[in-house]
Amino acid sequence: MIEAALESDGSATIALWRACELTRPWNDPEADFALALASDAGAVLVARQDGAIIGSIMVGFDGHRGWVYYLAVSPDRRRGGLGRALMAAAEQWLRDRGALKIQLMVRESNADALGFYAALGLERQDVVTLGRFLEDPA
Repeated sequence: MIEAALESDGSATIALWRACELTRPWNDPEADFALALASDAGAVLVARQDGAIIGSIMVGFDGHRGWVYYLAVSPDRRRGGLGRALMAAAEQWLRDRGALKIQLMVRESNADALGFYAALGLERQDVVTLGRFLEDPA
């Protein structure tokens, strides 16, 4: 069953993100989780089995496009359709809010993820992602 995460799901969900090597030192997964739950424009959806979180996906809508982050499936539960089900749930969440397009970022070196998303019909876009860290103004 896939459902919206509760605040009490934070530790288990973040532990899953770490087990799936989705976190990076410059990101604060606790803050990401809390912000998604606190905003009407975002959510964390989780899959449970026997009370344990075995999958998750964070989704957000910026008013123009839908975005997906932190798609995670417990390593011992992969290749059983859960990732596909989580993506379908995220897409429905976005459709319900009027999003017309879904986007996500994948590291170029992550061939497994790129193959997974291609199998779902997502296509590489002709864009370049630019960014920089914003310094603390204080």
